[in-house]
Formats: sequence, structure tokens, C-alpha cells
Amino acid sequence: MTVEFAVAAALFAGVLFYAVLGGADFGSGFHDLTAGGSRRGAEVRTLIDHSIGPVWEANHVWLIYVLVMWWTGFPESFAAAMTTLYVPLVLALVGIVLRGASFAFRKYSETLWQARLFGVVFATSSVLAPFFLGTIAGALASGRVPEGGNGDAWSSWIAPTPLFTGAISVGTCAFLAGTFLTADAARRGRRALAERMRRRSLVVGAATGVVVFAGLIPIEHDAPTLWEGLIGRAAPVVALSALGGIATLVLLWRRRFGPARGTAVVAVAAVMAGWGVGQYPWVLVDQVTIAEAAGAPATMQGLLVAVGIAAVVVGPALGYLFYLTQTPQWNEQGSGAEAPERVHWSARVSD
Repeated sequence: MTVEFAVAAALFAGVLFYAVLGGADFGSGFHDLTAGGSRRGAEVRTLIDHSIGPVWEANHVWLIYVLVMWWTGFPESFAAAMTTLYVPLVLALVGIVLRGASFAFRKYSETLWQARLFGVVFATSSVLAPFFLGTIAGALASGRVPEGGNGDAWSSWIAPTPLFTGAISVGTCAFLAGTFLTADAARRGRRALAERMRRRSLVVGAATGVVVFAGLIPIEHDAPTLWEGLIGRAAPVVALSALGGIATLVLLWRRRFGPARGTAVVAVAAVMAGWGVGQYPWVLVDQVTIAEAAGAPATMQGLLVAVGIAAVVVGPALGYLFYLTQTPQWNEQGSGAEAPERVHWSARVSD
């Protein structure tokens, strides 16, 4: 294994973590957006607040990790992508900022109309951010970013493959979040809410599966290099994604919510891994390979050392944070003794 490949693998591992952990957070916004009016949707929105409240900021660490690794390890390809795809990148970052701010402001709004306003901003930006991030991935995978950068600011991402990957990104996030929220509701003894989320997750999962495999149709002509990789070396990973998605739907149907979370993670992670394996060895498809884009050897070695230190220092802290959110004490807080801001939210809805 070359040092360039090791750095690229570490970078893509960050993409996978962000797709799964950040994707579940983004997907909660879809369910917030479609939960219904203030009274009907209050129960779903309270569940979302409680489920993602402790971890939503931590999950965006992975986005920073990916950008810094890419910028430092493969600087010329990073510059090419930033000078070409700055429109969807800015829109995605604006969505992330608005999402975070409105999520915080909604809890402390003094009136119902303020809570509704911030709720709409949170939910809408939670859908738009993964969509634009997906278009960036699709533009890179379809060879629309020239090696020298400064590609067309619009046609580079407003094209079949980028738009399909944007739609797939939104769908997979919503499916993953729905599965997680269903399990959270069931674990807290909220059976009616769990059943409601179960039905939503089944519909979203089936629709996302159709979009994922329908998206393969235009790729053959729009992104031939990626297509060859998907039907070749990435075929087992694509099959694993399909099996994971089907298994999740079956488990949800049978109300096996705990195992369904694991298979949902496998399905989403395999979708992303299929993209990475299918695109290998390109950083910018048909333009620059991993070996050609790599920075100085000393820089690459330093990045691997930094990744190792981060894995030892940050990894256990993040793991402990996620563990705490699964403890009985935290679940009891969500099922009965709610935090003051959530009582305040419920009181506003009932007024």
C-alpha cells in the first residue's frame, strides 16, 4: 500500500462517517418538514430534538476532517473542485449554517410563529444541504471538474449524474434518519409514535431504493468511467447496498427496529463505498489519479500521523458521546422528564 493510497483511504473513511452520522442528522430535517402542522407534528419534532440534540454538532467534525485532509493531501485537485463547484458548495455550507442556527433558535423561541419560522428554516436547509453535497460528489464522479479548475460554474453540477446523486443523497439521509428515529421511539416506549415513524420509513426506503437504481440508467452514458467501475470492481458493494436496504425494509416490517438500524447503516455506507470503489483510482475522474494528485511525501506522512493521533484522542470521546445517548437515563428523559426547552416547545404548541 502506498502512502498516497493510505491517505486517500483515510479521507474516504471520513466521507463514510459523515454520510452515516451526518446523514442521519440531515435526514431528520426531512421528517421534520413532512411531520405536519404545529399540533400534529409536535410529537415527531420533539423526538427529533431529543435524538439529535447531543450529537448534531459533533457529526459535522467529519466534514471539517474531509475538507482539511483533501486540501492538505491533494491540494491541486481541491483547488480545481473549489473553483469549479463553488456554487453548490456555497449553497451547501449556507444550508448547514442556517440549519444549525435555526435548530438552536427554535428551542428558545418566545412565540409559536417564531418556532414555526425557525422550524421551516431548519427542515428546508436540512434537505437542501445534502442535496447540494450530493451534486458535488456527482460532478466529481462524472468527470466534470477539469484538472486546471475554473470549470463551468453551472453545467458542472446541473447535469444528470450530479442531480441524481443529489436526490439519492436526500433519500438515503431520510431513510437512515427514519430508521434511527423509529428505533429511538420504540426504545422509549412510544409505541404509537414508533408505528408512525415505521410506516414513514418503509415508504421513504422503498422510494429511495427506486431512485438509487433508476439513477444507474443515465450514468452509463453520462459518466461512463464511473459506470464501468460500478459494474466491475464495485459490483459486490452495490449488491451489498441492495441487500442492506431490503433487509432494513424487512426488519422494519417485522418491527425489529434494533437490527434495522445496523442494516440501514450497511445500506447507506455501501452506497457511498460503491461510489468510491467505482471511481478508484481517480480523484477527479478522467483527469487526475490519486498518485498524480498527491502532495509532498512528507505532507502525506504527517497526515497519517495526525489521523492516528485523532483516532486515539477523538475517537473514544465520540464513541462515549454516542454511548451516552443510548443509556436508559437519556431515554427516560426523552419519554417523561423532558428538558425545560422541550417542555417549553410543547407548551407553545398546546397554547
